[in-house]
Amino acid sequence: TVIRAAILIQNWYRFTKARIEMRRRYALSIFQSIEYADEQDQLQLSDFFTFMLDHCTHPDSVSHIVASPGASQAVDEGLCLTEFEKIDVPNSYYGPRLSFPLTVEDANALLHAFRNEQMLHARYVMQLLCETRRVLKELPNITRLSTSYSKEITVCGDLHGNLDDLLLIFYKNGLPSEQNCYVFNGDFVDRGKNSMEILIILFAFLLIYPNDLHLNRGNHEDYIMNMRYGFTKEVWKKYKDYSKQILCLLQDVFSWLPLATIIDSKVLILHGGISNTTDLDLLNALERNKLKSLMRPPKSVRDGQDQVKETVATTRASKHILDILWSDPRSQNGCTPNKRRGGGCCFGPDVTAKLFKRYNLKMLIRSHEFKPEGYEISHNGKVITIFSASNYYDEGSNRGAYIKLNPELIPRFVQHQVSKNTRRKNLQERVSTIESSALKSLREKIYAHRSELTSAFAQYDLSGTGRISLNDWAAVMESVLQLELPWRMLRPQLALMSPDGGVDFMSCFYDLKMGQPIKEVQPALAETLCRYRKDLETIFNIIDKDHSGLISLEEFGQMWKLFTSHLGIDICDKSFDKLVLSIDYNKDGHIDFNEFLEAFHVVHRLEKKAN
Repeated sequence: TVIRAAILIQNWYRFTKARIEMRRRYALSIFQSIEYADEQDQLQLSDFFTFMLDHCTHPDSVSHIVASPGASQAVDEGLCLTEFEKIDVPNSYYGPRLSFPLTVEDANALLHAFRNEQMLHARYVMQLLCETRRVLKELPNITRLSTSYSKEITVCGDLHGNLDDLLLIFYKNGLPSEQNCYVFNGDFVDRGKNSMEILIILFAFLLIYPNDLHLNRGNHEDYIMNMRYGFTKEVWKKYKDYSKQILCLLQDVFSWLPLATIIDSKVLILHGGISNTTDLDLLNALERNKLKSLMRPPKSVRDGQDQVKETVATTRASKHILDILWSDPRSQNGCTPNKRRGGGCCFGPDVTAKLFKRYNLKMLIRSHEFKPEGYEISHNGKVITIFSASNYYDEGSNRGAYIKLNPELIPRFVQHQVSKNTRRKNLQERVSTIESSALKSLREKIYAHRSELTSAFAQYDLSGTGRISLNDWAAVMESVLQLELPWRMLRPQLALMSPDGGVDFMSCFYDLKMGQPIKEVQPALAETLCRYRKDLETIFNIIDKDHSGLISLEEFGQMWKLFTSHLGIDICDKSFDKLVLSIDYNKDGHIDFNEFLEAFHVVHRLEKKAN
């Protein structure tokens, strides 16, 4: 009897653990699918920028999107030489006061200040960025390191503004020094709230130990990406009066970051991956600083025949850099476009083997991709993904990790997880929190496609009952949203099932509504604004050259009409014109577009009542 009871308990425990793990996995797959769909939308904005330049009646207002890199560099050099020297640091400022050249004491002062949520004064930020760019400009596109000078080299992946992860890595692994070499593999910024602090710390250690701390560019070290994913807003919020100068400097600093690192001529480290056309010799020779953003179209050949060669070269360079910053490995052989992200490639083991043979490589370390355990090994041990931001999607969603490489180039993985609240919850509670957050994001995505979904559902509901089969419901969800999710398994969380076994498809929208609705907005227009809110925010932020948050009604209307025309969206002009007039609250011909767009987000009714 005791043995039977033990077996029953063991089976129950295994079953419960398996169910919890299944819930965790599908929650993470929801987060990742939505993240990739959003990146796909962002990459497609590049096509719109080209369309906008071709059709805008006032091209001067958007010409800076493809402004000459040389021109912006000249402006930035001027900033370095004059702007920060004019800024007074008041006696009331109690943060770190930096003197250049920096010392380890300066770096420790920064770490102490940021642990205590202090800010570095704008004067020192600008000087730090100028000094960082000076150092980066002297570096090659591909940095070459040797373990003969350092017994171990630590490689870190995405941090995405999570300062606590960087501080935890330094606590566990030690600060950068001549005896403790680091490679940080891109995506230092965006998503998290402390991107600026991470950059300041990394740049400070780069200046102190230029031979022992190394940085690779990630796909988020891109000023147009920053407009969508939070870093630009962070700089505006923290540095207000000096945000324009700081952002201008950052744009240039990002363009000078090296593209890859090679250790002992055997280990290639780059942010995303490779393609079947990746050429390390070409990558090492191109002018990396000319590509301020991969989201920006190359300078048009319309500017004259003397620009043709430059445009072709820039386009070619852009393709190669896009591949190494955006690509992901896959288990099947071959190299195909990365449709999930919208850019880069999905490369198979054969593509990896071909590159390794050509350059006599042994291992590829890349980042770019969320992994629940912080790392993943693929392609028969030849490709390693390292992701250092723990709790990436939500508290308890994942561990972070970093790699220690010894002279034998045998990787040792060290996992970590920032755990301010996680330890107080048991496994089931942590998974429930992640699951709830994932489903909330998914419901918002569903509501933003309400019209398309309703129309598609109706094609299967020929009798007008409001119910369709589970198979048809799942097929519609995938065909419209294209998220590659297990819809049949998710159905109990998203839609009600009627007694006859049909899915009440309109129940997908029961708990959702548009937040702070403007009465002048018709439902179709409101849904469109909700669906493309992030795209519109990015576009308007680019147009808003002075970072005032204001845009003229004329520019607002023109950009909206160009955007809907480019996407083939049919919206009544009268309805939109009426809306535009209604949101000019003080009748000065300008609107606060961030405040306006914030009105078009999804509210969860039950949560609102609970709050």
